[in-house]
Amino acid sequence: MISGDQVSPTKCDCCPPSGVRGVQPLAQVGAERPFGRDADLIPAADGTASLPWTLPLSRLQAVALVGIVRTAAIITAAAISGMRASELMELCIGCRRLSEESIPGLTRYRIASKIVKGQPLGGTDDEWVVIEPVYRAIELLEQLHDAPAEEVLLIGRFSFDVRFKWFKKWVNSEAGQRLGLEPIPEGSINLRMLRRTLSLEMAYRPGGVLATKIHMKHIAAATTEGYASRPGGAQAELLAEVNKHESDRNLQLVLEEFQNYQQGILPAGPGARSLTEFFASIDEKLDPTAVTAPKTQRSDRDVLNLLTKRAKILHLGPANYCWFTDPSRALCLKLAGTPTADRPLVGMCDSARCPQATHHPCHRPVWAEHAERTEIFLGQLGTTRKTERTRLQADHDRALRVVAEIDAASTITDEESA
Repeated sequence: MISGDQVSPTKCDCCPPSGVRGVQPLAQVGAERPFGRDADLIPAADGTASLPWTLPLSRLQAVALVGIVRTAAIITAAAISGMRASELMELCIGCRRLSEESIPGLTRYRIASKIVKGQPLGGTDDEWVVIEPVYRAIELLEQLHDAPAEEVLLIGRFSFDVRFKWFKKWVNSEAGQRLGLEPIPEGSINLRMLRRTLSLEMAYRPGGVLATKIHMKHIAAATTEGYASRPGGAQAELLAEVNKHESDRNLQLVLEEFQNYQQGILPAGPGARSLTEFFASIDEKLDPTAVTAPKTQRSDRDVLNLLTKRAKILHLGPANYCWFTDPSRALCLKLAGTPTADRPLVGMCDSARCPQATHHPCHRPVWAEHAERTEIFLGQLGTTRKTERTRLQADHDRALRVVAEIDAASTITDEESA
């Protein structure tokens, strides 16, 4: 601050008006930290309120926050793409390939890197097909690069363990909690754990073993599916862990549907009656008035024991649940000519006609979106394409019928009670 005694008596355009004892820079610029003073408002992560994305920061705090954001982008890219540490380190500026929209609403994103493991010195160029969040995370890393230039390493060598410790400390601090972020529990995480978790999730899906083999860049499918002749090996452990997670997930899904049944939310589809009768028999066994023995209170473990057998035959389709109780009744096996198979062919499932398929409220968005897209395609067909119009119209009508059945099954009890 300049005092009045230091002001030159000579008048000029830059001098303060007469009677003012010096310039007051503190009143003009303030004493707050210089970065992020007028931060834009964003919704909190927990959805409770809107607040500035950051409080004012000093220069060192701003530099540290850039590092935290870079770490968040690295975690996002690693967890969703499944790339190894060596493959992340080989990413360069400009590794994002132009997105391709093969059909309206379906976009393919690709990033380029190198496979180092098991390859000659220098690695081998390759590409990864990723989803949009990974693509955006790579774009953010490019924007935060200190000296972006074509073919310059995007991340370079880094220690994930150290970066994750810093990131967890920030998320659990006042800065992260102010944004409504969920605290990260204690425990270590590494890139191998993220890659393994992604492979387990991909293995859940129909055709997941082959999809995992291709996406994870495994040399042979045997590496992905495990060797039956090598019990205790890493591949066998992965397959056993997949089966264990699948069994737990199926049991939880059956329990949720049983609880929905108790609340009046019924299944729909050709197999709905069979499933409803099964739930009714379980509910009858849990009725305290029907029990003659002194034990009248059933525990959660008792309920799970009653549902376990049904959970073992549950198979998940893209838009339905398949209860594979009788192979001779499975429509997919009849179409494939393999009526004695011990597993359904989920990829050939026609759940609107199969007597062992059911539809539930969680499947409604899939059928509703299918009906909407089919309607768009119908509007784009010319008058001469009668065969395609007939086929699409039947598909559209089926999707609308399934949506209507799901809605009716979910509201019938409410209407009766009203």
